Amino acid sequence: MSEGAALHLKGRVLTGPDDVRDELWVLGGRVTFERPSGMREVTTVEGWVLPGLVDAHCHVGLDAHGPVDAETSEKQALTDRDAGTLLIRDAGSPSDTRWIDDRDDLPRIIRAGRHIARTKRYIRNYAHEIEPDDLVAYVAQEARRGDGWVKLVGDWIDRSTGDLSACWPRGAVEAAIAEAHRLGARVTAHCFAEETLAPLVEAGIDCIEHATGLTEDTIPLFAERGVAIVPTLVNIATFPRLADGGAAKFPKWADHMRRLHARRYDTVRAAYDAGVPIYAGTDAGGSLPHGLVADEVAELMKAGLPAEAALSATTWGAREWLGRPGLTEGAPADLVVYESDPREDVRVLAAPRVVVLRGQCR
Repeated sequence: MSEGAALHLKGRVLTGPDDVRDELWVLGGRVTFERPSGMREVTTVEGWVLPGLVDAHCHVGLDAHGPVDAETSEKQALTDRDAGTLLIRDAGSPSDTRWIDDRDDLPRIIRAGRHIARTKRYIRNYAHEIEPDDLVAYVAQEARRGDGWVKLVGDWIDRSTGDLSACWPRGAVEAAIAEAHRLGARVTAHCFAEETLAPLVEAGIDCIEHATGLTEDTIPLFAERGVAIVPTLVNIATFPRLADGGAAKFPKWADHMRRLHARRYDTVRAAYDAGVPIYAGTDAGGSLPHGLVADEVAELMKAGLPAEAALSATTWGAREWLGRPGLTEGAPADLVVYESDPREDVRVLAAPRVVVLRGQCR
């Protein structure tokens, strides 16, 4: 829009799960609920309006083999944007994507720096691979490089046992999390296994990615400490294929992965029922394509989350958790318009009518 022009969003504006407005305006790239005066040019768009969607576990600048070039990173970010994802928590990437911050047409990114993993205990070319004595130093390094988050690899297959096992001793994790908090960063960790969870939560971790190993013993601990989970159910759907591929060499691990997959929906629903904070993330950028946030919201509903809770996991609640505004007076105008009410059918999220990023229709 040109200077002096306004965008008028008319219909039903979902500013919160229980707060619906009839209209809003975009002026100078900002949201206002007061009709601007003296506008020479007004563009009106009608529909159901949500804050820009959040993918709370995504990897821009990464593919199945490691870091990618800027052109590929741009395509990934554009795919997310066109799917309505306008805020990304990048849960670990070896690529420097700071240049994206200078692009008004690309989603906003909150980075967790590069993954920190135990030596030879994660996907090749993804992480800093270190030993426990170096964990605090690397956490401090990535806390300074990131945007308020650090990403650990909490567990992975241990080839000596043929199954998932924790990567870090308790003392090393406690010291590393304390250092991240001292530097103002929150810490999250990739975790599939059951045994990994309690020590990380008791050490003060802020979030767990995947969290397939949650049980009736650990769910109350998460709820009590307010530790969030990002289940990435569209990624957990790949577990049977992964298990089939590794069963000949690691049958114990393969059986474990199949069990975790089989109870994935029950796990997420039990966590929700207990009051564990849950947010939507796709794990795009590894082996999965970008633009899957609508699929993840639908998966959360399959797990038993009510529609408004599943929507909040990618809109109002997710933005509040990440410290970014939604549709509030004066906030940056990052929003998505749909043909029908997403609370009635979340599948509408897969087909945005209009995407507005930084006040411009994209």
